[in-house]
Amino acid sequence: MKRIVIVGAGQVGQSLAEALSGDGHNVTVIDTRSDCLEAIESHLDIRTVNGFGCHPGVLESAGGREAEMLIAVTDSDEVNMLACQVGSTLFGIGTKIARVRERSYHENPKLFAPDAVPVDMLISPEAIVTSQIQRLVEHPGALQVLDFADGLVSLVGVRAYYGGPLVGHELRNIRTDMPGIQARVAAIFRRNHPIAPDGHTVIEAEDEVFFVAAKKNIRAVMSELRRLEKPYKRILIGGGGNIGRRLAEALTERYAVRILERDPQRADYLRQKLPAGTEVLVGDGSDDRFLERAGIGDTDVFCAVTNDDQANIFSGMLAKRWGVRKVMALINRPGYVDLMQDSAIDIALSPQQATIGVLLARVREGGTATVHSLRRGAAEAIETIVNGDAASSRVVDRRIDELSLPRGATIGALVRDREVIIPHHDTVIRAGDHAILFLTDRDRLKAVQRLFQPRPSFF
Repeated sequence: MKRIVIVGAGQVGQSLAEALSGDGHNVTVIDTRSDCLEAIESHLDIRTVNGFGCHPGVLESAGGREAEMLIAVTDSDEVNMLACQVGSTLFGIGTKIARVRERSYHENPKLFAPDAVPVDMLISPEAIVTSQIQRLVEHPGALQVLDFADGLVSLVGVRAYYGGPLVGHELRNIRTDMPGIQARVAAIFRRNHPIAPDGHTVIEAEDEVFFVAAKKNIRAVMSELRRLEKPYKRILIGGGGNIGRRLAEALTERYAVRILERDPQRADYLRQKLPAGTEVLVGDGSDDRFLERAGIGDTDVFCAVTNDDQANIFSGMLAKRWGVRKVMALINRPGYVDLMQDSAIDIALSPQQATIGVLLARVREGGTATVHSLRRGAAEAIETIVNGDAASSRVVDRRIDELSLPRGATIGALVRDREVIIPHHDTVIRAGDHAILFLTDRDRLKAVQRLFQPRPSFF
């Protein structure tokens, strides 16, 4: 258990406080907004402090002298960095993490050298969401695409459709239909309830299927679960803010990209900064007539990424009505994300959930390398590095069928010396393996951590 101070009680801070307290950490949240602190206190048993998190007295009253970690996630880059500076200089807090959105800070890493601004880890929700959208664009038909082990392994979520190749058939058909290509279905969610899959499980239409495979084999496996969609060509981005700009920069080289931006001055700025070939149009993405003039009828993917949840939802619904193949909407409020389930919006993007995974990987011990929250935080995918030896570890040099895996936990893949192994019941786990696990029930996390944590050595 760690003592952690979170500076900022916005949506990211609230979601992070919930996740960390759920992991058993001692968490204190600082913010100047009483309503945000009251919202946290109403459903979490954690301490809150009203004040500026970068003020020495406020940080001290929040337990700065005893804190092992400070995570500053306010909307102000400068407040976040100053909080880390105060926490380090006055209280000697060991690990400092700051949410920093301004790109010029990220582009100058010397600012965060040990003798400069003492930030151990910079996080950018905008960059994380941009990467998430880019992977979805590159894999048409996917609901979620997550990378592990330096990109060698991917976990992909897809929805099985009527008429899909595997619908009505057993999972073991994947192995016979694709000789030489290894994949594992890690979990199936049917009518929002998890199903533990085995070779005899029959896929039904509308099932949400998560599978693990080497990244190079993803497209082949997707073709077994659903009809492969044609590659996307035309991308329309609603909103030219930080995410819209990043997304255009990432996609323009391979796709025809247009950005819709309401502010004429911002639009001029984007025209100067974005790569040649990116078209910037001035107008409101939630205006049906403007969308028509912007070519919404010929668009393959519409990404609504403004700072306004309601505008993103409304423009996304309009885009779907125009027949856009894939509609994604950035939604900050967790309650809105739940409302979008099974709606006209194909994919609701939550910056909070995307960011929390990155932070949890840093906070957790025991070799955790990567954490991804799934299904609005109800499930998790984890990459953990197997440490210890046969004497100190409960998993090293043991077959998978000898492990006491908690219910709902699946080992989807192992990476050993950069080789991807899709394990079977008799696969033996070795020290140094990267194990990619899927948990359909996040409450089983502690049991999984105990299983993979080596026993302390006694001398």
